[in-house]
Amino acid sequence: MDEHTGGNIYMGGDGIGVDGGGARKRGGCTFQSNDFFPEESFKSWGNYGKAFLETPSRFKNRILSRSKDHTEIVEMKARSTHQMKKDLSWWDIIWFGLGAAIGSGIFVLTGLEARQTTGPAVILSYIISGVSALLSVFCYTEFAVEIPVAGGSFAYLRVELGDFVAFIGAGNIVLEYVIGSAAIARSWTSYFATLCNKAPNDFRIVVPSMGSDYGNLDPIALLVLILITLLAAYSTKGSSVFNYVASVIHMLVLVFIIVVGLLNANPANYTPFLPFGPRGVFQASAVLFFAYVGFDAVATMAEETKNPARDIPIGLVGAMIITTVLYCLLAVTLCMMQSYKTIDVDAPFSVAFTAVGMDWAKYIVAFGALKGMTTALLANTVGQARYLTHISRTHMMPPWFAHVDDRTGTPINASIGMLIATSVIAFFTNLAILANLLSIATLFIFMLVAIALLVRRYYVSGVTTKENQIKLIVCLVLIFGSSSLVSAYFAVSDGWIGYAIGIPLWLLGTGFLAFGVPQEKKPTLWGVPLVPWIPASSIAINILLLGSIDSASFVRFLIWTGFLLVYYLVVGLHASYDTAKEFEAKSGVEEVEKEWNKVEEGGEKRVSTTSDSN
Repeated sequence: MDEHTGGNIYMGGDGIGVDGGGARKRGGCTFQSNDFFPEESFKSWGNYGKAFLETPSRFKNRILSRSKDHTEIVEMKARSTHQMKKDLSWWDIIWFGLGAAIGSGIFVLTGLEARQTTGPAVILSYIISGVSALLSVFCYTEFAVEIPVAGGSFAYLRVELGDFVAFIGAGNIVLEYVIGSAAIARSWTSYFATLCNKAPNDFRIVVPSMGSDYGNLDPIALLVLILITLLAAYSTKGSSVFNYVASVIHMLVLVFIIVVGLLNANPANYTPFLPFGPRGVFQASAVLFFAYVGFDAVATMAEETKNPARDIPIGLVGAMIITTVLYCLLAVTLCMMQSYKTIDVDAPFSVAFTAVGMDWAKYIVAFGALKGMTTALLANTVGQARYLTHISRTHMMPPWFAHVDDRTGTPINASIGMLIATSVIAFFTNLAILANLLSIATLFIFMLVAIALLVRRYYVSGVTTKENQIKLIVCLVLIFGSSSLVSAYFAVSDGWIGYAIGIPLWLLGTGFLAFGVPQEKKPTLWGVPLVPWIPASSIAINILLLGSIDSASFVRFLIWTGFLLVYYLVVGLHASYDTAKEFEAKSGVEEVEKEWNKVEEGGEKRVSTTSDSN
């Protein structure tokens, strides 16, 4: 039990259950009373009215609350009725990481960004976004080892930055996965059409009245999502075996593309190297970050790994390094085979082989792309369901989604919920809109996780002195503020003054944190090296890439964040507040009972001792 729990935990013959407000002990995707809003505030309109009037005080209470490692690792998992099966090793994690990352990002966005934003310098964009992703991987890895739960970054933010920040982050995590899966599913349709010797849009239903952004309806994407969700919900280990086999085939296709493509390379196509200038490289990096977001889903599998301290670091870091190298080789291959001016934006690699007279090879490329997108979809589907499961364990989302099926050991309800949301987006929305919006949500979350890691290392409640707490806050403000200054200046100016101010301020903030503030908490199993330099660098590069994304995507992002805020104030706040108060009352009774039992035990011992002496 913890400060957020919503019911009594009990042990049954087939697993752990929750009574009085949590997910009920049952199998399958079923509905029962109180599955969605079991909290006191939602039992009547009168109760809700009273709760709503208390919104300011409740919000203050929740924004200051922080969870604990033990709460996330032990007590939160008990709200899912049954435990997830620990079937995964570092080998599974590496292949899930490769399967998650190498999908539509490389096969679609490479051509789009090379033609419109970077030219052959797209390799530099992949290096920049790869470095950013690797820094974030380090931050995620320490958390995943120390807090190996399905909640991923939501759980990490709850522990270090509190309930409110965690919820806003969680909403953007959900957005990230919905958009990511939708984008990959639509790309799947494009390459499937190529494999069938059709144009990329031939299998879509065009509705001109809905506009080009939302009027290309995609029923195949819908079908693919349904099939992948069924596999993910059936078995995590089964999904891992399928992912492994598909990823091995996929890697063989990638090797074919690189080797045969470079044999047909024309070095003249690599000139000019920077037709759009350095700004285009960073703008493309922000979009191509889409290609690296899969590892975030893999971090949610920490709860199902056999040895998180070993499996997570090896799996995540290994997968990211291999992925970055492959991306760079594929980007070079594409731009050497064909001039960036003639690259096809829908199926670039397939068309590139046709351009060099190897029309037959486009079928191998399309087949490999489909394999990559299928495994990426699978990893995304597995990850997004586990995020929603852990969010629902806190009651910020209805606890019905937290149920883990006793037969499959997977979160079936959450899988179905995310399937519905993803299918709607995939059916209507084109790839360009999805990619930009996904990158914003992902970069925002990665920045928050890096901040959370600094807080974890330098602040421990009841231990850190007020002086050191103030120093930490000042350093974080300097790191965040200087990074934002450099990002904004890069977006609007070609000068140097902004860098001359921002970079020294960043060095000052990070350096003072490194040498002037003591670390209060050391990792027990595995930790990020070079703290605070690595997380501070992650914050800086993520903010820099955020500043390179178009304004229309930021408007959509702000609209979504505004919707999250409204939902939290109307629903999530009151649900989490009620469960916290219910726990406090129950834990108080439990403490009294424990103390009374000690007194009784002491009395019995004294009586026994007296009797023996007599």
